[in-house]
Amino acid sequence: MSSLVGVDIGSASVRAVEVRSPDKRPSIVKYAEVPLPEGSVRRGEVLEIATVATALKRLWANGKFSTKEVVLGMGGPRVLSRDLAVPRAPMDQIRESLPFHVQDLLPVPVNEALLDFYPISEGSGENGPVVNGLLVAAIKEAVNANVAAVTRAGLRPVGVDLIPFALVRGLLPNGGSRGLIAVVSIGANTTNVVLVQDGVPHFVRIIPAGGDDITRALVQRLQLSPGQAETAKRELGLTQSPPRPEHRPAADIIFEVAGEQVNAIRNTLAYFVNAKPGTSIERIVLSGGGSQLQGLARALSDLSGIPVVPSEPVGGAVLPREKVRATREQHDALTTAYALALGGVA
Repeated sequence: MSSLVGVDIGSASVRAVEVRSPDKRPSIVKYAEVPLPEGSVRRGEVLEIATVATALKRLWANGKFSTKEVVLGMGGPRVLSRDLAVPRAPMDQIRESLPFHVQDLLPVPVNEALLDFYPISEGSGENGPVVNGLLVAAIKEAVNANVAAVTRAGLRPVGVDLIPFALVRGLLPNGGSRGLIAVVSIGANTTNVVLVQDGVPHFVRIIPAGGDDITRALVQRLQLSPGQAETAKRELGLTQSPPRPEHRPAADIIFEVAGEQVNAIRNTLAYFVNAKPGTSIERIVLSGGGSQLQGLARALSDLSGIPVVPSEPVGGAVLPREKVRATREQHDALTTAYALALGGVA
């Protein structure tokens, strides 16, 4: 497939990126974003199908994309990933057998979930050879609502991808480098953490917290407007110098909420390392709009003891001329939709 559009349905806006891959280096050829009415989407799950479909129609009119074939991403609390070992067999047989292996791992009846399996390695179990991998399960209701919004807009979904897997593909071109790398993408409402060993995802956690949690805390506890809260968050961040007295209440809230998020990331990384004796994480590749909080990268490195580096903007893809000089935050906004499209054209 020479051209495909990745669609990133967020809580505040929906973004689409068209990617072509005429050679080894993919190109972003078109990009558009439109806002969504508050409450129409929650943590990546469409609640108001007609409203989101209308926004998608406007998105296509604005973006003038050359195709209506799209890839959707799923993440958030209604998607989970778990370690799983299954008897060695062809992949189609493994996928067919998943309902018999995973009921105890799911929070819902198995017939209410969509299941997939991502193989990592082969080994030996008590009853013979096994395939070790990651179970991916998504609640059908959540996936169906997102697909319904897209199809009502006249688009044709050709794939649904797990956002953490897509981010690895988009942020670590060609698998990145050898060794164990943590990809951490902090969005508005969720934080995706993926441990990647020699280019292969080995562990996924979706933390239900992001940059908007700080904004909401400032609004609720200081009675600020959303605009005032965003300004305070951007200007103060996790500053090392003491804030002025009038800024201290906001600074304290930012430190508290962001500190909880950084600690959750650190605990997730520690859990993986403790479960794999002898392993160590070489670096954290940080991305996402929430990662732009002033001082956050330093705080994560200090707390985890792991070097933190920013991700390369959209994995080094060729950008449209008008996007080459875009800010880091604008590049980060492209990443999820770009990574979703990349899987279909790579």
